[in-house]
Amino acid sequence: MGLTEPISLAEALASFDALWSPRIVTTVNDYDVRVAKVEGEHLWHVHENTDEFFLVVEGELHIGLREAAGERTVVLPRGSVFTVPRGIEHKPYAPARAAILVIEPTGTLTVGDRHEEVPDHVDATTGHALS
Repeated sequence: MGLTEPISLAEALASFDALWSPRIVTTVNDYDVRVAKVEGEHLWHVHENTDEFFLVVEGELHIGLREAAGERTVVLPRGSVFTVPRGIEHKPYAPARAAILVIEPTGTLTVGDRHEEVPDHVDATTGHALS
């Protein structure tokens, strides 16, 4: 990206309103650092070849996981981090408006490699540039 100035996450988040539609704030090697506003449910999906890192910037995020031992939900309050391992089906959910930071390889689709039907409120994207 060639950015040489600090980026305010608050300003980045204030620059858009769309839910489940991440903006790329910077790149690190071959990874995008994306911020998104979230509320309600995303969809069950899997990233076959990459882990997915979550940091909750504002609010609270729940992530449903379908693991070999069964289904469970992790709850991430503000300031928490969690990594969904590659190959694990997962479904993010925010009970109220929240903001998250996600790190994943550049070009990774928000709906993964396998997923349920994409609902209208979810943006199936590899991330949008900050305006």
